[in-house]
Amino acid sequence: MPATPNNVPEPSRTDPALIRNFCIIAHIDHGKSTLADRMLQLTGVVEQRQMRAQYLDRMDIERERGITIKSQAVRLPWAPTHDKNNTHILNMIDTPGHVDFTYEVSRSLAACEGTILLVDAAQGIEAQTLANLYLAMENDLTIIPVLNKIDLPAAQPEKFAEELANLVGCDPDDVLRVSAKTGVGVDALLDKVVAEIPAPVGVADAPARAMIFDSVYDSYRGVVTYVRVIDGQLNKRERIRMMSTDATHELLEIGTNSPEMLAADGLGVGEVGYLITGVKDVRQSKVGDTVTSQHKGATEALGGYKDPKPMVFSGLYPLDGSDYPELREALDKLQLNDAALVYEPETSAALGFGFRVGFLGLLHLDVIRERLEREFGLDLIATAPNVVYRVVMEDGSEHTVTNPSEFPEGKINEVYEPVVRATILAPSEFIGSIMELCQTRRGTLLGMDYLSEDRVEIRYTLPLAEIVFDFFDQLKSKTRGYASLDYEPTGEQTSNLVKVDILLHGDKVDAFSAITHRDQAYAYGVRLVAKLRELIPRQAFEVPIQAAIGSRVIARETIRAIRKDVLAKCYGGDISRKRKLLEKQKEGKKRMKMVGSVEVPQEAFIAVLSSDDSAGSAKGKK
Repeated sequence: MPATPNNVPEPSRTDPALIRNFCIIAHIDHGKSTLADRMLQLTGVVEQRQMRAQYLDRMDIERERGITIKSQAVRLPWAPTHDKNNTHILNMIDTPGHVDFTYEVSRSLAACEGTILLVDAAQGIEAQTLANLYLAMENDLTIIPVLNKIDLPAAQPEKFAEELANLVGCDPDDVLRVSAKTGVGVDALLDKVVAEIPAPVGVADAPARAMIFDSVYDSYRGVVTYVRVIDGQLNKRERIRMMSTDATHELLEIGTNSPEMLAADGLGVGEVGYLITGVKDVRQSKVGDTVTSQHKGATEALGGYKDPKPMVFSGLYPLDGSDYPELREALDKLQLNDAALVYEPETSAALGFGFRVGFLGLLHLDVIRERLEREFGLDLIATAPNVVYRVVMEDGSEHTVTNPSEFPEGKINEVYEPVVRATILAPSEFIGSIMELCQTRRGTLLGMDYLSEDRVEIRYTLPLAEIVFDFFDQLKSKTRGYASLDYEPTGEQTSNLVKVDILLHGDKVDAFSAITHRDQAYAYGVRLVAKLRELIPRQAFEVPIQAAIGSRVIARETIRAIRKDVLAKCYGGDISRKRKLLEKQKEGKKRMKMVGSVEVPQEAFIAVLSSDDSAGSAKGKK
């Protein structure tokens, strides 16, 4: 009979030999969360009446979109079929599958000894499957290949088991077949986890060392820190020290997630659990930091994690300027929950005070913006996303540009833009469409391999700026939804890039500036001035809207002036009388134009800057 939360062995007394730490990795929508649900039911940690779909996905956005954004750790008791007398403790981490959240996956892998590589038996290997597999191999993890959704009518388990076996280097018969929806084969999978994944290794009587792999902010209890104990033991009510900041705290509560918080006396070698110290300052708990005991603690910290590099930058501004302190506090709390988020204050002449925020991709941007609006009740404008450029001037000085308004004036020698190595997996019939799309986006073909007779892997080098907007949408529409994309940064290249400024009545509007390739600058300028002409209301004087590169105007639209009908009172009579009235009106308009200034309504900023295309493409990546 499966164990229940009440008879889970006390965490502090669990023998490391009975512990297995593993995570589930897969492409998006291949059934990770559903498999986690079945494991929760099968091990009895969640009662049937409390069960709901996507049990570990805590955020509303995750449930609505059907995607995992945050990794979740849970402790499962399991007595394997071949050894019913020994209840093992399985610490399972459910990870996200989207390319934007690879950093979450990499942190989860560092806390495990093994991983379940899950592949949809109807769709086969996808780009993110490969990316996550390589991450697991880099961490020297034991990999258990599994085919999910074998109950689907379109499932081809034999074909995809062979593909998966070739990739992992095992026999096709070793690839497990499960249905996470019906529960078929899940108990055999848990048995295999116990049999194949090695137990954690650590020194029980050494000074305590635990790695922080995640943390969340609870408004009632303060910062909740999730740790994996490497050496020694952490006990309730002892004082602990964070090794990077040297801050010391008292452990008010320590325990495990089963899957709800379950307090315990302590955590030993190899165990995964949570710590609560009552700290409210979100900067005190840094992901990747090492926790040790204050008394006779460790002197050498654990390796930690590589800091993620933001790929896309966007400005976030509150609609109401007085919300600026609330936005700062909200970003502080979100950064604790999402270690990949980086931000710094910036100001815009048009939008006031805000923050320049770095994201790992468009879906990441979309999710963060939605969380800020929902969880903290903020109304925000997000400026059009852009990437980081490096500009070298003729005098040898260098500028790092994260915002078009920072693009330097003067003689520029070279502009460097970030490039990525993109891997596209698709049916072979779409090769022509994919190559045409990549070439229009300034891509360079690196190579092509056939995974099977009808599935191909195409590798391209592409400028990051070309794929952060609607590349994914275009790829999906050209391949009828069958293609999958993964990308990783590979450095930078020189490009013929220019800054396009938008001038309203001769004045630059910094929020509308953009950095684009010279070949696409004209099209961008024409599109934006046409859009602004519709959005900006008519003034009492004529307003020119211009797009310019430096001092050269490349596109122009004019908003006609509102005119009073000065001839209404003339019922006939001499033409010279009418001409005199019209000339007088013209002079008045001219004087007004010299002193008048154009007020751009907030709606125009929102319409142009909310970048519907980019938000749409982010949603399309689900």
